[in-house]
Amino acid sequence: MNLKYLKSGTDIRGSAVETASKSGYDLTDEVVARFTAGFVDFLMKKTGKTSLLISVGHDSRVSAERISAAVKKELSAFDVDILDCGLCSTPAMFMTTVVKNCDGAVQITASHHPWDRNGLKFFTRDGGLESNELDSVIAFAENYTPKGDAVKNTLKKIDFLADYSAILRDMIKKEVNAENYEKPLDGFKIIVDAGNGAGGFYAYDVLEPLGADISGSQFLEPDGMFPNHIPNPENKEAMNFAFRATVNSKADLGVIFDTDVDRAGCIDKSGLEINRNRLVALAAAIALEGNEGGTIVTDSVTSSGLTDFINNHLGGKHLRFKRGYKNVIDEAIRRNSEGENTPLAIETSGHAAFKENYFLDDGAYLVTKIIILAARLRKEGRDLASVISSLKEPEEAEEIRLNILCENFKEYGQKVIKELTEYAEKTDGWILADDNYEGVKVSFDKDNGNGWFLLRLSVHDPVMPLNIESDEPGGSKIIEEKIRSFLSGYEYLSKF
Repeated sequence: MNLKYLKSGTDIRGSAVETASKSGYDLTDEVVARFTAGFVDFLMKKTGKTSLLISVGHDSRVSAERISAAVKKELSAFDVDILDCGLCSTPAMFMTTVVKNCDGAVQITASHHPWDRNGLKFFTRDGGLESNELDSVIAFAENYTPKGDAVKNTLKKIDFLADYSAILRDMIKKEVNAENYEKPLDGFKIIVDAGNGAGGFYAYDVLEPLGADISGSQFLEPDGMFPNHIPNPENKEAMNFAFRATVNSKADLGVIFDTDVDRAGCIDKSGLEINRNRLVALAAAIALEGNEGGTIVTDSVTSSGLTDFINNHLGGKHLRFKRGYKNVIDEAIRRNSEGENTPLAIETSGHAAFKENYFLDDGAYLVTKIIILAARLRKEGRDLASVISSLKEPEEAEEIRLNILCENFKEYGQKVIKELTEYAEKTDGWILADDNYEGVKVSFDKDNGNGWFLLRLSVHDPVMPLNIESDEPGGSKIIEEKIRSFLSGYEYLSKF
């Protein structure tokens, strides 16, 4: 059975519900059982154990219960004790390997993807599986026949979100250290928009017990059809919902999570959206406290103003790396292993991983750190906006997604990048970036658009994203015309 097509980065993703437009689906019970067995085989080889403890959880998707049952059924065919965590966030599932000493964890989620899709994410104590590790799971799964026969083991249902919430509450109490120690958020109004994903617990089980007023929070109840908006902090409509809730309820802070709570965004009391470059800037300010001179690893499309803010206002070092949160996290881990203090890896999409938190991309942990900062600032009569007030925003920024219209899209995209690099090297006014790790990044002076473009090849899709940024009005159009004139000669690249 060919299952490689279900690999998406370091996760398994596919259709999980039969719809009016599609008969059948990818993640059948048999397919799920095959992947489950592949993970067990991987864990046994990695740990050297023949008896394992594995946790299983899921987000709010409509197919979650079915897939969870299929995972647990196949686990029961091995010498595996199971912790059934039920509804859980993805970061919390990793934490079962820390708090509950699980050998591995299986989270059933497809992040922000549509309601009819789902997936499997596998964790060990070292974090999510690497791409080559997932390849070994897939290879085993393709040649495996599900057993279905239970052996002697235990299945225990636990409310791990309660344990995880207690960890976050204790963190806030200790780090805020308010006079009213048990209610450090008394007087704060914080709204949470969970988008009907798994993040509603943060309002009920973290904020409210600490004294926060959570009235005005919305879409906290899990609903796998996501009837109100896509649970995605990058989505404009979703952010508008959170913005209105924050402003209308006169909240001190608004919080929005994605479906499985590994990403987050914020809105301050004035309505300022703290996402993308602003979120990176705020997280960097938090991470560099006590880590002076540390390196902040981000993805490649962060702004020039952010580099200036991190390097010259925070005293850190900004490293733009590749797109993809796992790429960013792995680079931060690598640099730390070589002795370079790298306290934060963060992507503009909202994936933020602190060194102090196992380099786990965790939206709830990020928001907790932001709330702790907000509580401290309140004592000084300041707010979150004051921390990033010196961040210079680009005058213009856009992303254009160019489709590659041929089968060998990777080879074609690599050809475009190679030839564009050669063109930039010999063209006056085109300045190739010396700190770029993917695609082609070219800067232009004030007479030629006062900004930059980055053209790269998508990891999985036949798409070349083109990001353009300028520090003056009309500059992005000037840069756009320069790159358009070059790309217009490529027959299998969509026009813009």
